[in-house]
Amino acid sequence: MMSQNPDLALSDLRILDLTRAVAGPTCTRMLVEMGADVIKVEPTPAGDLTRAITKYRNERSLYFVQQNRGKQSFCVDLKDPRGIALVAELASQVDAVVENFRPGVMEAIGLGYDRLCELKSDTILCSISAFGQTGPLAKRPGYDFIAQAYSGIMSMIGEPGKAPSLVGAAIGDASTGVHAALGIVSAIHRRNRTGKGDHLDVALLDAYYGYHDANVVVYSGSNGEVKPTREGSHYGLVCPAGIFHAPGGFIVIMGFMHHWPDLCRAMNREDLIEHPDFCDDSVRVPRKPEVTKLVEDWLATFADIDSAVDALHEFDVPCAPVLSVADTVQNEHMRARGTVRTVEDPVHGPVDIPGHPIKWKNHPNNIELTAPTLGQHNESIMMERLGRTAAELKQLRDDGILLEKPS
Repeated sequence: MMSQNPDLALSDLRILDLTRAVAGPTCTRMLVEMGADVIKVEPTPAGDLTRAITKYRNERSLYFVQQNRGKQSFCVDLKDPRGIALVAELASQVDAVVENFRPGVMEAIGLGYDRLCELKSDTILCSISAFGQTGPLAKRPGYDFIAQAYSGIMSMIGEPGKAPSLVGAAIGDASTGVHAALGIVSAIHRRNRTGKGDHLDVALLDAYYGYHDANVVVYSGSNGEVKPTREGSHYGLVCPAGIFHAPGGFIVIMGFMHHWPDLCRAMNREDLIEHPDFCDDSVRVPRKPEVTKLVEDWLATFADIDSAVDALHEFDVPCAPVLSVADTVQNEHMRARGTVRTVEDPVHGPVDIPGHPIKWKNHPNNIELTAPTLGQHNESIMMERLGRTAAELKQLRDDGILLEKPS
């Protein structure tokens, strides 16, 4: 069941996936989209919890489809010792095991790192969680927004003086999955060199905290005098940099530092380039409302957003229209690059999904993959990977240890 395409970067890797929801499945999705052979273990009777949401046709979860294309589904009772024994046997055959249970669950079900090392001495286990495997918060339940709140990132989002806002996407979950994927391929590379396995501890909170570009160092370097907080539509350290009102919508403009002269030329205000009240960020930041009005008054002279963006691009000013999700699906650039792509799901039919973010020159891009139905690969895994007979397979099905469903 290894990848049939040796041109794929990870076609020689085998991964056992005990994850659900977003962070873990993102990790293994990144790996499978580069050729890894991924077996997704799903608990009976319902499988991955995301199979229950975003159903628009034929009882098919599009959330699940996006995160689990290309994986093999092995649906097994994880509360029965016979089910755990099957998973343990699979764990002894793979390059890495990935899980995102709450810390302590893997040990409780008999699949902790020490046990896996007894089965395979150079085991690589990647554990993904909200707060990590150690520390005072480790055992607490958590999701993306919980880690976002603890990290200080949420305190930076929204309007000053008002409640913080949520980001309407799984930024922490998805990027934690990417960090985990990097950790796994790095651990495998190291094992190939040294023969040593490892237990990787990847936390959403740690990934989120790494997003602070200047906030932490500004607070620390000023001995706490500067306390970064949410700035609303405009960035706090430089100016102009933020979201500006324009006819029919909003434009992000980054006209700070060396871009200020370009913005002044675009606005036909070259007199402001060396003006003592506007010549650099140190004097513009305190005058942010004045600078914002200056830019927005100029934007108001255009008929629409596109013409304003064209005028800014003519002078090489970094800018972008604020697109809706509906806009992105039809965007010419995103379609051309495969950033947005249409895939054919055998149960639901055609659906648009985000493409793989890595583009290769000498490697297949956006390979065709299909998300499995629940337990779709039970038979092939049992007979080809674990060497069981048809009679044994039937008995496990009859006993409810293995389960298959059509969506």
